Amino acid sequence: MENFLLRNIDNPKSADISEYEKAGGYKNMEKALSMDADNILGEVKTAGLRGRGGAGFPTGMKWTFAKADPKFPKYLMCNADEGEPGTFKDRPILEKNPHLLIEGMVISGYVLGAEYGHIYLRGEYPEAKDILNAAIKQAYDKKYLGDNIMGKGFKFELSVHQGAGAYICGEETALIESIEGKKGQPRNKPPFPVNVGAWGMPTIVNNVETLSNLPYIMEIGGEAYAKIGSAECPGPKLFSVSGFVQNPGVYELPMGTTLRDIIFKHAGGMRDGKKLKAVIPGGISTPVLPETGIDCAMDFVAMPKAGSMLGSGAVIVMDESVCMVKVTYRALKFFEHESCGKCVPCREGTDWLRKILGRIEGGDGRQGDVELLSDVAAMIAGKTFCPLGDGAAGVVAGMIKYFKSEFDEHINDGKCKFSA
Repeated sequence: MENFLLRNIDNPKSADISEYEKAGGYKNMEKALSMDADNILGEVKTAGLRGRGGAGFPTGMKWTFAKADPKFPKYLMCNADEGEPGTFKDRPILEKNPHLLIEGMVISGYVLGAEYGHIYLRGEYPEAKDILNAAIKQAYDKKYLGDNIMGKGFKFELSVHQGAGAYICGEETALIESIEGKKGQPRNKPPFPVNVGAWGMPTIVNNVETLSNLPYIMEIGGEAYAKIGSAECPGPKLFSVSGFVQNPGVYELPMGTTLRDIIFKHAGGMRDGKKLKAVIPGGISTPVLPETGIDCAMDFVAMPKAGSMLGSGAVIVMDESVCMVKVTYRALKFFEHESCGKCVPCREGTDWLRKILGRIEGGDGRQGDVELLSDVAAMIAGKTFCPLGDGAAGVVAGMIKYFKSEFDEHINDGKCKFSA
């Protein structure tokens, strides 16, 4: 499959608007602004585009809910708060292809009737902030943003808001709370943001990758797009591959590419002649899979059947030298630190899990600790305001399911056999 999302990023000047225009940039936006907005929405539905932030919700359905709400103004929020360990798929777009995102947001705003767009950017991406702001200024100078875009009578204003490094603000309602100037904590749902979002108005929150697919759908049409990748989850997908592989990086591949092909065909296989031990397939919040479980299609439908989730498509590869107890402990340190503290199961549960794992990792594990970990994880799962608690519980449950023997060895031996 020819790259679209990562097209031209090898060009050192790819973030400049003149280079983007030379490569056909903003032509798809011009095409979209000449069409009826409902027809474009129909193309998005035909394309079968699903949200690329992790949930995989059908984009066309989400837009329909917001578009049908009579309240104005409507807001379009781009979630660029890429804070999950192992996830860096959006970064090449933000830093190398920012005009693709801008073009996609204008098209989306036109469809939704949203005149105001905001990019909520991860606090740890300072370079991306400067690049995005420069690209937005160029787009305003070219009249691709602002009033009466391309003389089509459509207005769209766009700005960048930089977060302060809170992982929880990747959750759409916490993101909205943060943009409103409040503490970044998730809201109760319903009501959902499509009806009651930013400043009480209908608000669509979409991921960087999701919005960047819009120009491609306009270029090739919904039917052609739907033929890429798997039938239930079509289109291209960005996978960020890290860990013990020969060629870590970001790969644009058809949705449904197998995990085995991503690791061994595209990322060059394992480094240093080591054997594959385990893979976290979609970012740290998705359950681990053992080496025997990687012949699965990477899409939103197939991955739950394989015992995990696609998540953000962040593939973290581990070889035979990795201690899975230590991986679990480090993951729970992250979840405990990033819990916003709003709900008891997550606030207290992640702290409890981290403490149990800490003593096992430190050689002070007790008989019954593995069972206690499972019980605490079960008390968290499905009982929190947002998916952060579920992610923490899923990490623990997955590790115990496939690597319980390592936990038992730590407890029985009082040490880690993988330590030097």
